[in-house]
Amino acid sequence: MAIVHATDQDFSQQIASGVVLVDFWATWCGPCKMIAPVLEEIDAEMSDQVKIVKLDVDNNQATAAEYQVMSIPSLLLFKDGELVAKTVGFQPKEALVEFINNNK
Repeated sequence: MAIVHATDQDFSQQIASGVVLVDFWATWCGPCKMIAPVLEEIDAEMSDQVKIVKLDVDNNQATAAEYQVMSIPSLLLFKDGELVAKTVGFQPKEALVEFINNNK
């Protein structure tokens, strides 16, 4: 499964079912660029367990405001549409895998 780029319009559909990790990011954000390849690795290895969605906060401010995203990258974990956990800032792959596994 490929990483999905969500918008304000389809966000609720993207997180509606299963375990979904959402990366709130922006094109100008250095740590966001650093975490992108980590998320791609996780997607390749764990696509049967977690769906990864990216949301550009500059283009989708309503969703970012709804979830009170003040710093990016912010990674929010949803289970069947409900927010279950949140972490902020760059995370190494091992920490993100643990974050997903501990909260799914």
